[in-house]
Amino acid sequence: MLVRIDPESGAPLFAQVAASVRADAAAGRLAAGDRLPAARDVAQALGMNVHTVLRAYQELRDEGLVDMRRGRGAVVTEAAASLAALHVDIRDLAARARALGLSPESLSSLVKEASRDR
Repeated sequence: MLVRIDPESGAPLFAQVAASVRADAAAGRLAAGDRLPAARDVAQALGMNVHTVLRAYQELRDEGLVDMRRGRGAVVTEAAASLAALHVDIRDLAARARALGLSPESLSSLVKEASRDR
């Protein structure tokens, strides 16, 4: 698993680490039972504080995507399969929007609006 961050981005580093793990789960590169790299290893590889990576892992735990246990580290949960299934729907939606000539920004706005609807 390769964690990606953009030092030029305005997004907090912990949020970028969490987003990278989510993206790998959604794309099917991470499956239930897979172990995430040790926070210390990720921090060292990316040149950041270990607490930043731990905060990302804790956010993922709070979302239910990761289970954290002493001695086992961070392990991907069954929620990864749901995320991967959703990813297929998102790709289909993006393709349909492109076919209709809708910009990514417009699609994003529509998705945000729809997610607010209950």
